[in-house]
Amino acid sequence: MAKSDPRTVASLLREYAQRASMRGDNPYRTKAYLRAADSLTALQPLDRIIAAGALTKIPGIGDAIADIVTKLYQTGTHPSLEKLREDVPAGVMELFAIPGLRPDKILKLHQALGVNSLAELEAAAREDRIRPVKGLGAALQTKLLKNLAIVRSGETQLHLHKAAALLEHAVISVKQQHPEFSRVEIAGDFRRGCEVVSDFALVAEARKSTGIEDTTLRLVVTDRKHFGASLLEATGSADHLEQLKTFAADKGFTLNADGLHRGRKLIASATEEEIYQALDLQFIEPELREGRDEIERAAKQKLPVLIRDEDLHGILHSHTTASDGTETLEAMAEATRKRGFEYYGVADHSQSAHYAGGLSLQQIAEQHREADRLNKAYNGKFRILKGIEADILADGSLDYPNHILEHFDFVVASVHSRFKLPKKEQTERIIEAIGNPRTTIIGHMTGRQLCGGPVMISTSTKSSKRVRNTASLSKSTHILGDSTSTGAGIKRHSIRAASSASIRTLIRSASSTTCIGVSRWRARAVSLRSGS
Repeated sequence: MAKSDPRTVASLLREYAQRASMRGDNPYRTKAYLRAADSLTALQPLDRIIAAGALTKIPGIGDAIADIVTKLYQTGTHPSLEKLREDVPAGVMELFAIPGLRPDKILKLHQALGVNSLAELEAAAREDRIRPVKGLGAALQTKLLKNLAIVRSGETQLHLHKAAALLEHAVISVKQQHPEFSRVEIAGDFRRGCEVVSDFALVAEARKSTGIEDTTLRLVVTDRKHFGASLLEATGSADHLEQLKTFAADKGFTLNADGLHRGRKLIASATEEEIYQALDLQFIEPELREGRDEIERAAKQKLPVLIRDEDLHGILHSHTTASDGTETLEAMAEATRKRGFEYYGVADHSQSAHYAGGLSLQQIAEQHREADRLNKAYNGKFRILKGIEADILADGSLDYPNHILEHFDFVVASVHSRFKLPKKEQTERIIEAIGNPRTTIIGHMTGRQLCGGPVMISTSTKSSKRVRNTASLSKSTHILGDSTSTGAGIKRHSIRAASSASIRTLIRSASSTTCIGVSRWRARAVSLRSGS
């Protein structure tokens, strides 16, 4: 039988995971299959990887999954997959494309209503047949109608951190397969720092251009003379490139994938910098190339300075094994310290988050004693900040009284319940939480549906050269003091600087929705200066 390409193998492995989940298989095993399937989407042909026994070097693939992947690659199926296929028709698998639709609900839709495809699901929702079914209901019916539009886009999207692992491996794989390439760079929307990535693109430099190899991974092969032009084109965005070409035309140039031309003469193409320079534009960083007002600003030499990795001095809002994290406080602190940061802020879940092992008062005391012990050992060279992710209750209060909250160095206040409150009530709830003098940071206040709905703001950091920053973010962020926070980390020169800083941040997101992010370091935090 003909060997399968990575995309086909990934699809088969994803089907394996989805069918197993409907049967009630171990959810951790199911997630492992799905992670491995994601990893396969950004690979070149599998034959060399399998022949070299290198499957286990791919993110998310261990020995057991490597055996399944090999079988799927060689035969196009697997005995266990064939057995699972006896349970439900193939069309039912289409329903897994609906964001947030759980396997048990998919099985219920199939068994109770005979839904065997997306078309049948939409018909059932529009005909009001889902609402009366026990275990499904009106809310699910409304959600399905809304999310069907997302499915129609047909894009494969991965969160930024997952895409980083895949593309880093893809670079290694391409270099191994093509030692003649002198340079391989990541392009596409990952290079622009997008929260979700659908364009997996690399640009490679060879002695001569050979065009584009377009599988799941888009590989552009060009020569040194045209590398900059190829990288610019492959990075995008489409809106930025269209506006840049129009700007070039207004100045008497022609810009295409081959470079910047005046008439028949090639003016610039070797680097992106020389292309922008030839157009009298300030160099536009990839993260700003979204077709907003970056070209206008670059023409005036007024582009914002991006926040970079070296500007970050610590990490806030992370969990440990005390709640739903996977590593201990000491392990998390050590990992942070070894990366060159100055501080680590732990913020495990609070007592209302029973589903996530929220901390009792006794557990808080134990964690604080452990933090004190470790801080003493660090002897001022590194510091653990004591934080908590407190639930915002329905009335906007936090789920610990103030006399407990005052023992923390910072408090992340987050909504984890009552998501469907009316807009007015939800807004008042958030404002009430912001007004609490113990609130330091508002956590993921606009939700986390990066692959399943409109994105209002990201608090993620980019795991490559820079932290995500956009022109709209830069021009609408107002800072008092020298500390900024959006919930994922804090930019500052030192812990002392953060102790006295107070800011309000108005952030305009990619979807033109505004929200308020608050970071408030109170007088209580001044005690950090003395190491107490």
